[in-house]
Amino acid sequence: MKRMGRWNRFVLIFVAGLIAASLLVISSSSTKLGLDLKGGVELIYQGTPTNQVESVSGEDIERSIEIIRERIDKFGVAEPEVSRIGEDGIAVSLPDVSNAQRAIDQVGTTAQLFFYDWEPNLIGQEFAIAGRPGAEPPEGALQKATEEWEAANRNIAKFENQQLLYSGAFPAAYNAVKLASEQEPVADCTTCSTSRPRFYLFTESKQHELIAGPEFAKKDLFLKPTGEKRPKKGVVIEVPPGTIVVSELPNDRNGQVLENGEPGWYALRDRPALSGLDVTRPKQEYNEAGAPNVSFGFTDEGQQAFQEVTRRIAQRGAARAIGPAAGEEAEQLSGRFAVVLDNEVKTRPIINFAENPDGIDGRTGAQISGGFTSVTEAQDLATVLQIGALPINLKLISQSEVSATLGEQALEQGLRAGIIGLLLVIAFLIIYYRFLGLVAVLGLAVYAVFFFALIKLIPITMTLPGIAGLILTIGVAADSNIIIFERIKEEVRAGRSMSAAIPAGYRRGIATIVDANVITLLTAFILFVLATAGVKGFAFTLGVGTLVSLFTAVVFTQALLAAFGRGRLLNSPRFLGAGTEDSGLRWHFDFIGASRWFFSASGMILIVGALSLSLSQLNLGIDFESGTRLNFAPEQSATVEEVRDTLDTVDLGDAEVQETDDEAFGAGFQVQAGELQPGGVADVRAALQSEFDIQPGSFENTSVGPTFGEQVARSAILAIIFSLLLISAYVAFRFEAKYAVPVLIAVAHDILITAGVYSLTGREVSSATVAAFLTILGYSLYDTIIVFDRVRENVPRMPRAAFSQIVNRSMSEVLTRSLITGLSAVFLVTVLLIFGGSTLQDFAFAMMVGIASGTYSSIFIASPVLNAWKEREPSFVRRRERITAALGSVPAFADELEVARLDEDESDVELEEEIASRRSERPAASAVATVEVEPPVQGGEPSSNGEPPTTDPVEAARRERNERRRERRQQRRKHGRNR
Repeated sequence: MKRMGRWNRFVLIFVAGLIAASLLVISSSSTKLGLDLKGGVELIYQGTPTNQVESVSGEDIERSIEIIRERIDKFGVAEPEVSRIGEDGIAVSLPDVSNAQRAIDQVGTTAQLFFYDWEPNLIGQEFAIAGRPGAEPPEGALQKATEEWEAANRNIAKFENQQLLYSGAFPAAYNAVKLASEQEPVADCTTCSTSRPRFYLFTESKQHELIAGPEFAKKDLFLKPTGEKRPKKGVVIEVPPGTIVVSELPNDRNGQVLENGEPGWYALRDRPALSGLDVTRPKQEYNEAGAPNVSFGFTDEGQQAFQEVTRRIAQRGAARAIGPAAGEEAEQLSGRFAVVLDNEVKTRPIINFAENPDGIDGRTGAQISGGFTSVTEAQDLATVLQIGALPINLKLISQSEVSATLGEQALEQGLRAGIIGLLLVIAFLIIYYRFLGLVAVLGLAVYAVFFFALIKLIPITMTLPGIAGLILTIGVAADSNIIIFERIKEEVRAGRSMSAAIPAGYRRGIATIVDANVITLLTAFILFVLATAGVKGFAFTLGVGTLVSLFTAVVFTQALLAAFGRGRLLNSPRFLGAGTEDSGLRWHFDFIGASRWFFSASGMILIVGALSLSLSQLNLGIDFESGTRLNFAPEQSATVEEVRDTLDTVDLGDAEVQETDDEAFGAGFQVQAGELQPGGVADVRAALQSEFDIQPGSFENTSVGPTFGEQVARSAILAIIFSLLLISAYVAFRFEAKYAVPVLIAVAHDILITAGVYSLTGREVSSATVAAFLTILGYSLYDTIIVFDRVRENVPRMPRAAFSQIVNRSMSEVLTRSLITGLSAVFLVTVLLIFGGSTLQDFAFAMMVGIASGTYSSIFIASPVLNAWKEREPSFVRRRERITAALGSVPAFADELEVARLDEDESDVELEEEIASRRSERPAASAVATVEVEPPVQGGEPSSNGEPPTTDPVEAARRERNERRRERRQQRRKHGRNR
């Protein structure tokens, strides 16, 4: 006892030290908020192959993550998060970034940079027109090109079109791709930008407009960049390796790039002189005219290659000159050196042979100029070149943007829900458990301090789903206390002193707590591994909170109670909420006998849900179906029709538009469109801003592509399957294999009922709903484990009872506990449903339905299913036969038989004879159904001929034996009570 006292003092001192350290961490560290609470942009990309990479590997993803991090650091974004999702996904979170489109342009640019000796790589008609600088193009080639430009409705009288025409460019991508497809493939080309063929998709119309390409796989042509499927029709053209197609925007008369101009197209021999890997020290500068440019140096190999290629260009120009040439004449005869970035010609400067007869040394570097519309664009390119090109292409498959104002509002709603939920649980614990409730409240306070410190110390990025997880962990912590306190109350009712009841209650409750919390941890683990980024925050918070609650409920509160255990304050059972009841059952209901009614009720509910699912199915949100949802509040008043008319200008006239009301911005609108994919929000936002003047901070959007939607759906299915398998394996390990089957049936019951309710109500199913489904699974199993643990405990205590009697007694003993744990969760979920934002409310609705279904299935489905299976075991079949032989039937509860002492003084021979007699009277099994006819009884109705009723001597002897047994049992009970 002295040793235990020292241990309890040590625990209390240790906890006090942890509290002091936690308070220090809380006061000195800031809380890391997620985008949904702080505001910002989240982008999710899927990696796809590039010129040099045929398949995406883990190394490519990790290298891409490093490059993206470096890019974001250069752009000056504070506290970004870049993480891997699955095998080929990357999530990028950018707090406080309000321009989603610029973030997309900065982060996901592949930046495949190559340098070409221009004229020698032109093909066919292009080379005939522009392959010999200073020479007049052949009449036939120029005439053919002119006809092509006119057929494409490109006015050759315009300066920008003339410029492209005399450069040998084609007016449309189809012409250039067609020419490139006619070239001979170059096998195993080690100097090409890619050694793989590329595919292009064009419309079947006369104009042959470009739909998609270049792609390295033909199947990818029929998927949009976001993964949305295209109709499998159109003209597919393959460009063999050794040839590439590039585009170029025209310049105006001042040499500035026309960003809104129509490009020209070229087919080139794919023989780059050097690549972006040969570039060093890129930086944004200004040329003599004050225009932005990007200057850079070269590696040793790059410098040599640059000088060689510029020397060749200069020598060709000098060879074309007749005698000395300078000034304008030299410029006209000089060849060009092209800089191609991601298949777009950024600039084609001339290499003036008069100024650089031996080419350009390269020691002073080079520059890209004339292709930038702003300083920002030049800065971004310099940053991309400095960090390096991504090893793979990145397709944007999901995009979300939350304003800082809406994030603060969501944070306020989440914290308010958490505080109110905590106060409700505290009030309930104190009212129901009195002094034990006060101890539980102290435990919750310690739990809150530890948990908040861990959130800051790890740190855990706090998101809106994370707040939901935090609130639910309050319920987990309270449930652990409830399990132990109910055990202590049982010991007190049984007559134990408080000093003896506390360790006994903890000793007997610890196994149940560990089993139940392991189930919750397994669920959180599966969620964290397989779910999307937002749900990961919920899963991580739930897992950490469960571990902390386990420590406070098992270690701290036990030490605290032990410190008061010998005090006068705890001598009153009523002060503990234990009342004055004896150790008898507090419930006396035949759960197993009524199971047929429970099964029938569940069956009816499931049938209604199945009909609804088959007719109306589930209302899947954009997380699964893809599309875009955006919210905004206009400065000026507007109607739904006016908003729809504005959306019609950007081809979204069929979008769903509905009015909303927000606390911060007042009247607003929500727009949902399935055809609007990630990356297309910028045009919609610009149109709404121009027409209605969006209130600052009121715009938010979530955009999901089909690829990401498929990933979310697949992750959800895998999460549910793996959770069931892991939890079933754990239950089978901790109990036995037969206990796992009722668990699976009960969980399937809960998920199907919740899905049916969602179908009936038409509520939207999102990734948060999946998290709620899996949390339902955990809560359902929490109660199931409580019941099964008591069944396992009672089996050796009741060695002669039928299994149905063991289950009835176990359920009667723990029913109050199950209802209370469910009630504490209902408090918290109700608070989320009332005070949480839209995301928390959707989550809370699924939880509310699931908790009701889970509590019901734990009590009325799982246990009867377990009973139906276990009673078929030979040992329990034998028990039922003995009880039936002794009493003629099996009572609901074993107390009526005093099973532990059943017929101690009665000869086993008598019981065996009775059992054998009953077995012999059973009808033989056959293929035809039979009806068991009751044996005639003495004193029954006379026969049809009026003779007295016949008496079965065997039945009469059995009744006589049973009567003697009843008399002996009555005598034993009478003497036992009188002693």
